[in-house]
Amino acid sequence: MPLYEVETPGHIMILWADDQDSARQTVSQSYPSEEILRLIKRPRDSWVISKAALGITSEMDPCTTARDCLSRAEGDKVHAIRLYMQETGCDLDQSRKVIESNMVMGW
Repeated sequence: MPLYEVETPGHIMILWADDQDSARQTVSQSYPSEEILRLIKRPRDSWVISKAALGITSEMDPCTTARDCLSRAEGDKVHAIRLYMQETGCDLDQSRKVIESNMVMGW
């Protein structure tokens, strides 16, 4: 079964589907109000994201650290960002991205 990459205004999805029509149907079921901007059949059966491209180059696990900061901040985003900056030495923008990403995943 091929792997498809589907982009909408709010999401980039990676999904298995028999064909493009099946991929479109899966997206419309999950996100009925979102327009498909791009639908590409991936050339291989895997999807790889470079950690370096995301700015993750240290031995530290940013998600575990972010969730710990969110827990200690009792869900207060601004306080969690400050804690993350203190612990990792990351700048404000990078810290905000990591904390917000983990808030979406549910800390």
